[in-house]
Amino acid sequence: MSTIVDDISARIGKRVALEREQRGWSLSELAERSGVSRAMIHKVERGESSPTATLLGKLSGAFGLTVSTLIARGEPRGTRVLARDDQELWVDPDTGYRRRQVITTPAGDITEIVMPPGKEVAVPAESYDFGMHVVWVVEGVLTFVVGETTYELAAGDRLRMGDPAPVVYRNASPDDVRYVVTVFSSSTDT
Repeated sequence: MSTIVDDISARIGKRVALEREQRGWSLSELAERSGVSRAMIHKVERGESSPTATLLGKLSGAFGLTVSTLIARGEPRGTRVLARDDQELWVDPDTGYRRRQVITTPAGDITEIVMPPGKEVAVPAESYDFGMHVVWVVEGVLTFVVGETTYELAAGDRLRMGDPAPVVYRNASPDDVRYVVTVFSSSTDT
């Protein structure tokens, strides 16, 4: 694993601990609210384990935050212009799913994601209870499963999510799929 991923994982772990402590929650309470074991939360908080995308979805849902907000709160403050090569990249240790936070603001956030061939990431419904989510495919074909409904989204297609439901992002193709997820906060949801 590269140093930058280790640094990001450590910052995310510190952010998880801070979010938990600010709420006055014990490890047990966060475990109960998120469905993640106490032992795993402890490892993530101490930077001993790099969290997976699914685990981050469960933790952020328990905190009432988007995954993007949880990750962005762990990032250092930057300059107005940040070259792509200088932007931090978070990589899911299980799937190789790559997540680059474009911007996070109180009004919402934009995230670029690259899903490797033959991989999928499941995200719990709690991760989508924060306003309107829009998925826009830039390259490739993304299989997107929302509850019981499956969509095949090709380059240029977009999907606006409805009520919170469990979601699976899947790349059944032999090539990477690149897509953008935009979240608008509930106060700007129209």
